[in-house]
Amino acid sequence: MTGALHERVVIVTGASRRIAIGAAIARRAVADGAAVLLHTWSPHDAQQPWGEDTDGPAALLAELRATGGRVEHISADLAEAEAPAAVVAAARDVFGHVDALVANHARSSGHDLEHLTAAELDLSYAVNTRASLLLTQAFAAQHDDTRPGGRVILFTSGQYHGAMPAELPYIASEAALHELTRTLAVHLMPRSVTVNCINPGPNDTGHADEQLRAAVTAANPGARWSTPTDTARLVGWLLSDEADWVTGQTIASDGGWSAR
Repeated sequence: MTGALHERVVIVTGASRRIAIGAAIARRAVADGAAVLLHTWSPHDAQQPWGEDTDGPAALLAELRATGGRVEHISADLAEAEAPAAVVAAARDVFGHVDALVANHARSSGHDLEHLTAAELDLSYAVNTRASLLLTQAFAAQHDDTRPGGRVILFTSGQYHGAMPAELPYIASEAALHELTRTLAVHLMPRSVTVNCINPGPNDTGHADEQLRAAVTAANPGARWSTPTDTARLVGWLLSDEADWVTGQTIASDGGWSAR
């Protein structure tokens, strides 16, 4: 397939659910001509209120291959210290190199101060912060500096725009990624790798009830929720050559939600 990412190889983590952000990013990357390694971990979703997308990874893999995409899949628990390096190694083994990492995965955690536990803090940091850093480390270690399109894209949440007291382990670990972005960007720019971070805003991935959906819609200047496709468009641009001078930035793609 030809396109803006022709002959590029992209890892997309957190693509377990077909209606969520990781799947949308994978669709965009394939449409732009990239080969993609999909990372999933469905047991996390099975523990959440929205539930597991049964057969979602296999169905997404089949969907992308049906369009002509070069796509492979790995299931890995990023809470395990060895998993990030294994994900990057799997992509390199299959495709020969890796040009870009989109660390879209996240562990959700609904714990306020009164219900906070050390175990949940440790697990959220392991999945959200540690795994993203170790993925970046493994990606950078194998990256060919002579190839174009070196990219790392991290994800954060809206904790730097407003309080989120019911999600302390989640926002603590996501805030760390927000702050790490600039340092990683400065470190990797001499190697022609950009590092940016995305806050996708309130995103319609099937987790909200009707009351919350209506409240966010009414409060958003854009008069709707963000969608996974909105986020994927931004990722697609950041992966492209047009964005090769943009690094160290945290970008909110949220229709003005964070600017209220």
